[in-house]
Amino acid sequence: MPPLLNQFSLLHAQTTPFPAWGAMHASFAEQAHLLGIQQPGHSLPVGMDSAAFALAHPALSPIQGHYVSPASWIPLADFSEPLLQAASGIMSVHGRASGRAQPLGVGYLATLTGAMALQATLAAAIGQLRGGTFQQVGVSPLGCGLLGIGQYLAGATAREEREHFLPGRANACLRPPFRSADGAVFELETLDSGPWRCFWESVGIKPDVAGTAWRAFLLRYARAMSPLPAECIEALAHLPYERIQVLAEQAGVAVVPVRTVAQRRQDVDYQRGQGQPWAFSEPAFAPGRPWTASAPTHLPLQGLRVIESCRRIQGPLAGHLLALLGAEVIRLEPPGGDPLRAMPPCADGCSVRFDALNHLKRIQEVDIKSPEGRQLIHELVRESDVFLHNWAPGKAQALMLDAEHLHAVRPQLVYAYAGGWGSAPVTAPGTDFTVQAWSGVADAIATASGTSGGSLFTVLDVLGGVLATLGVTAALLRRSLTGTGVHVESSLLGAADLLIRGNAPPPAGTLSGVYSTRSGLIAIDCQRPEQSRSLATLLEQLAGAACPASLPEQFHALAAAEWEVLLSARGIGACVVTEDLRDLAADPRIAECLGHRAYSFVKSPWSFS
Repeated sequence: MPPLLNQFSLLHAQTTPFPAWGAMHASFAEQAHLLGIQQPGHSLPVGMDSAAFALAHPALSPIQGHYVSPASWIPLADFSEPLLQAASGIMSVHGRASGRAQPLGVGYLATLTGAMALQATLAAAIGQLRGGTFQQVGVSPLGCGLLGIGQYLAGATAREEREHFLPGRANACLRPPFRSADGAVFELETLDSGPWRCFWESVGIKPDVAGTAWRAFLLRYARAMSPLPAECIEALAHLPYERIQVLAEQAGVAVVPVRTVAQRRQDVDYQRGQGQPWAFSEPAFAPGRPWTASAPTHLPLQGLRVIESCRRIQGPLAGHLLALLGAEVIRLEPPGGDPLRAMPPCADGCSVRFDALNHLKRIQEVDIKSPEGRQLIHELVRESDVFLHNWAPGKAQALMLDAEHLHAVRPQLVYAYAGGWGSAPVTAPGTDFTVQAWSGVADAIATASGTSGGSLFTVLDVLGGVLATLGVTAALLRRSLTGTGVHVESSLLGAADLLIRGNAPPPAGTLSGVYSTRSGLIAIDCQRPEQSRSLATLLEQLAGAACPASLPEQFHALAAAEWEVLLSARGIGACVVTEDLRDLAADPRIAECLGHRAYSFVKSPWSFS
């Protein structure tokens, strides 16, 4: 099919609102290009000088996009990847397993914010085409970052059983990935304790130790840390990689090597698609009757219905974002409910982590393997606009719930699959950490963080969920124009490829880092020479010297909060590093970003008018 949105054009302001964060603008523009949106230049229409960009189409009034900073905490001119990772708590969550609070070392929020800015703008276009009056979109990059750590914030602020995991408290050497005797670095993955225990027994690990390791390994998705017994790490360090592969295969455990970005780019599937994060297709038959609904008034997807059948993070987050955009989301769960509802900490009988991603949805229990369950799904689909799932490969076809079957039920349906590996010929489970390893993301993060592998923060699950939502929104926009349903597929590997492709090194001479102070950590990002000179002058005034080699010692003169005030007043990008996520809930500067009940949750990072 032709490029999805080739009838749309995106105009950019002459002056970027983020002089220190060019990677965000570049990622935003690239994602628009991948969707087929034309970008003729930097010339906004008269009267739009305050906008950062505008989306145009012959059937629309131009939609203006604006970026905002909560309470003007960090001026837009100082927005940068390190400062936003520091402020949003991402450094803290990453630091739980990496040894200390520190940046991920990749342009994560640039890619995430670019996708979320674009999806809100496309959603506003859908709202206009359906009779709404959505002409202004506000996007909070900090709010996007907070959404990324939403499940961890929920765990840290739960009214009961509250978690208190600080960066650097776990041994960064006693965590996945693993290293063999001949130096191979690799991830293990299994979703079942049986193969796990069988594997470790074959390695020579006692059952009780393997059980302790399983609990830590299983909870790494929820806690961003996995403190394993030293016996496990040491046992694999004494075995050659080939032997480990044999034992893992016999036990039913997947082994995935930690590869470099260069290795990933040699893969046939990468070269064929150049890391395209989505695959779109249209059904082979004519569209059905138009689906009518009243014009949206408050949010652009109001009046649209989404059926979601997803587990873990990637798919549920995609459904949550569609709900934040106004869609009615019906979540399908097995009889008795999703088992993850019981994962502590809990409030009112439900896991706060689970609730953070699902509290806006209506729940429908259904046995999708039964004829009655599939009939119920058909009935729901006939009156819905999106069907979203992240089932294992082949399951949809086996259940006759794939795109072909459901488009026969509802020709105008947007059928969305949020998978793991895309078209890559990998047989391991397509989970966050295996995809980090295979794609080169883990190696890039490890190189920046000084660890042996990637982050135990769910980097790709979150980004993959955001990109799945963007794919669905783009498909809904095309459907609004053509009346034809769309089949859209996204994957964690596609998210990884997009992330790495936009990961540019910092400009030469940039002074950027995280420093200990008298109290707390301060993140500093001097992107321009005049900022470095201003910092040097300030340090000379305070300590009588400004030698870069002695910067760590000089910052002990004041507390982090004092440094932030002093440096910001001089136009130097600086931000206190949030180490305890509970501090986010109590910070009045971001009060508008959060809501509170039995735990603190992140509100929508978008506004529409």
